[in-house]
Amino acid sequence: MMSVFADRVVVITGASSGIGKAIALTLIDRGATVCLIGRDLDRLKTATASISAHKSRIFYDRADLLVDEDIHRSIETIKSTHERIDVLIHSAGEILLGNLDTAPIADFDRQYRLNVRAPYLLTQKLLPLLKASQGQIVFINSSVCQNAKAGIGQYTATKQALKAIADCLRAEVNVDGVRVVSFYVGQTATPMQAALYATAGKLYQPDRLLQPQDIADTVLHTISLSPTAEVTDVYIRPLTVDSR
Repeated sequence: MMSVFADRVVVITGASSGIGKAIALTLIDRGATVCLIGRDLDRLKTATASISAHKSRIFYDRADLLVDEDIHRSIETIKSTHERIDVLIHSAGEILLGNLDTAPIADFDRQYRLNVRAPYLLTQKLLPLLKASQGQIVFINSSVCQNAKAGIGQYTATKQALKAIADCLRAEVNVDGVRVVSFYVGQTATPMQAALYATAGKLYQPDRLLQPQDIADTVLHTISLSPTAEVTDVYIRPLTVDSR
């Protein structure tokens, strides 16, 4: 797999922890050059501190994905630093709980901007580079798209919207040789999941959930396929508990 990614440039959001971090570390280990986008550079650097031998292939860019000016600045930095982009991975996201009759509209707006608008804007502005390299776009989505539950209506709506963006985008860019895949991920042992369990007052047993590395390995396998193949949707859930 080293030869597959040795000359590839990958842009990843949400790489400071959880699934995004696991994907970033795995790709760096396979020889990829990665550009990590996040609002806290210290957290991004801490996330990759264990692989100091590969620092020359790691680029950090500070951007709050809730702020348009930050996104545009990050896009220009990426374009000026890298002549090509081969893979764009959207892993950043947020979930705020609440029933639809009481959940603040501000919570909905925040989730929309981070879960939908930010990946839309990043994809739109980086698409010319992805078309030039006949690259790939990865959306880390959620199994709530197939398993809606009470108390997560706002979040589910944003994830359904993200699915629609990915599906329509695929229909538009396949002709340019660009592949688009969505991963619908069930409960995974991440800091976000731990916080959800704490809020619900439930016992958190991370060993019974998907592991971030499970997702990273699946993503790696998918994007390493020959250009003659396109995987469009991947559903992955823990074996021992119901998926969220």
